[in-house]
Amino acid sequence: MKIEIKIPSVGESISEAVISNILKPSGSYVKLDEEILELETDKVNQVLYAPQNGQITFTVKQGDTVTIGQVIGFVDTDAKAPATEAPASAPPPPKPQASAPPPAPPSGPSARVTSQEFVSSVKEGPKPMATPSTPKITAGKVTRKKMSNLRKVIASRLVEAKNTTAMLTTFNEVDMTAIMEIRAREKDNFLKKHGVKLGFMSFFVKAVVAALKAIPEINASIDKDEIITYQSYDIGIAVSTERGLMVPVVRNCDELSFGGIEKALEGYAKKAREGSISIDDLRGGSFTITNGGVFGSLLSTPILNPPQSAILGMHATIKRPVAIDNQVVIRPMMYIALSYDHRIVDGKEAVLFLVHLKQSLEDPSRILLDL
Repeated sequence: MKIEIKIPSVGESISEAVISNILKPSGSYVKLDEEILELETDKVNQVLYAPQNGQITFTVKQGDTVTIGQVIGFVDTDAKAPATEAPASAPPPPKPQASAPPPAPPSGPSARVTSQEFVSSVKEGPKPMATPSTPKITAGKVTRKKMSNLRKVIASRLVEAKNTTAMLTTFNEVDMTAIMEIRAREKDNFLKKHGVKLGFMSFFVKAVVAALKAIPEINASIDKDEIITYQSYDIGIAVSTERGLMVPVVRNCDELSFGGIEKALEGYAKKAREGSISIDDLRGGSFTITNGGVFGSLLSTPILNPPQSAILGMHATIKRPVAIDNQVVIRPMMYIALSYDHRIVDGKEAVLFLVHLKQSLEDPSRILLDL
């Protein structure tokens, strides 16, 4: 019996995909639920699994574009699994090739100059300097690979954000002392109660929600000639994966506890590692947080995630001297950056947003008291 292999639905707005990798070639024997190929869309990648045990045959090849519902092959369940074969002997080593003769010395003009040539060169005047030619890359020192659909979309969206928005960035800094003390004091109890570690991101998400409530102009986007202001607090968290940058969305952050936020973040981190983030995980979101600090970034200007009007950049926490109450002390400090679309967000609102965020993070009791 032959079981058809069809391209499944991979998202509401996606009608086609690309065969990015065939994991089990035609003619091989597969087992039920064994990975057989990878699909690549403009948003996420998805693995297809064998529907039954049997011999697999594909009617497509790597790089082909396929549509949702298309039959791309079948599994013959009547085929028997092949017997275990003895390992093939190693091929004989290649014969050494005769070394090429040494290159002839380069030919060129003689270093000797006659008196007639010298007089002629003086009459002609100085010759323009030759433009240096582009050095040739040593063979074997470069690699090429085709850009994935996901990488193409990321590149397109980043260029679109730069070209279609009036993007501006403002900065501030946060004293992380209070958050680090709370985390150090409560991390064991938090882990025991919620089953996840207490990180900095949950503090930032809660502080962002409070700042968005105080400055609602940030929680908005442009639709043609209208400004849409959101009353929901669905925060995208930028995640770096082997396939590129993705922004899964933590929904209803205003209703989630610190434990709920950390559990959502851990779930997305696991999906990112497994490559199983879905379209629904990425859909929506009115504000984004990106954390370059995990890679050691001290300061950067994050790029907007259209159609959102703002994105927050977190950076590395560095101990450095600061002045507090007319005293120079050493504190763990983090620079924060807010990139925003100046078409709908004025500088005043952007600055006030970061100030509110800074106050909430340096005094977390403000988050609990909804100040």
